Amino acid sequence: MKLATYEKDLRQRIGAVVDDGTTIVDLKAAAGAEARGVLDSMLTLIEAGADGMAIARMALDRAGPEHRLAMGEVKLLAPLPVPPQMRDASVYPLHVRQAPAGMQKLAARLQGQPEPATSLPDDVPAVYRDLPIYYITNRFSVIGPEATVTWPRYSRFMDFELEFAAIIGKQGKNIGKDAAFDHIFGYTIFNDFSARDAQLKEMQGMLGPAKGKSFDSGNALGPWIVTRDEIPDPQALKVEVRVNGTPWMTSDTSGMLHGFDAIIAHVSADETLHPGEVIGSGTVGNCCGLEQNRYLQSGDVVELEVEGIGTLRNMVVSQG
Repeated sequence: MKLATYEKDLRQRIGAVVDDGTTIVDLKAAAGAEARGVLDSMLTLIEAGADGMAIARMALDRAGPEHRLAMGEVKLLAPLPVPPQMRDASVYPLHVRQAPAGMQKLAARLQGQPEPATSLPDDVPAVYRDLPIYYITNRFSVIGPEATVTWPRYSRFMDFELEFAAIIGKQGKNIGKDAAFDHIFGYTIFNDFSARDAQLKEMQGMLGPAKGKSFDSGNALGPWIVTRDEIPDPQALKVEVRVNGTPWMTSDTSGMLHGFDAIIAHVSADETLHPGEVIGSGTVGNCCGLEQNRYLQSGDVVELEVEGIGTLRNMVVSQG
């Protein structure tokens, strides 16, 4: 099932996306009294677990014409407008290998120097193979599809990152790899917008990207969540990046150094994961401007398409 959060008549609701993404079904209205608070929001639905999904499916089955809205009649929001937590991993080896060269070229540009010749390392640093490295990002900076990304004033080099994310569906601690997928509710697309010049400086402190990633509207999620049963293999999805309608990159989600099962096992070691938490995959190889030495301009429209999920579209606008 594809599940979206949307706004209609200034009220937030959740719905099932049907008819190839052209129609949304108001699940709470269709369920009536049987909704019992479960369908108040995406988070309440996720927290309700299997019983909640049974109610959602019942509502979809009984929905009549009066519960169906054309997608153009509503405003899609991020499926989880304020997630309980957001973590972002980095498990794609090509991105890990190519990103440092991109940063070297950016540093030269900032200093007014010729771009250096760079070579691709043979492998990632050993720690990336040993552990699914991740950081915690700002859960309050989430926006949804078609929302505008406000370019931070302190940055001149704005970038995107095509990622996809797992949404935690069940609380757990010390989760084993063999049980980890049972804790995933579904998947969505994540555009981890990045102020690369700020990131370049912040990372010298070795404490994370900080203001290179953390600014209002910097985390785009959407266009909806696809439940886990519809994506049996999250490492077998074709992806494409388009800017202003022009394809910039095509790739696929294969080749993760650590799958979501390993990431969840690592994150949950002596730490409780809660329903609704978002865990990003990290950038799919080649799917950011840094790796191509190609950056966004104010007014650019970025589309991230992931097979089986949909397309997440956002415009980047400077503040003048």
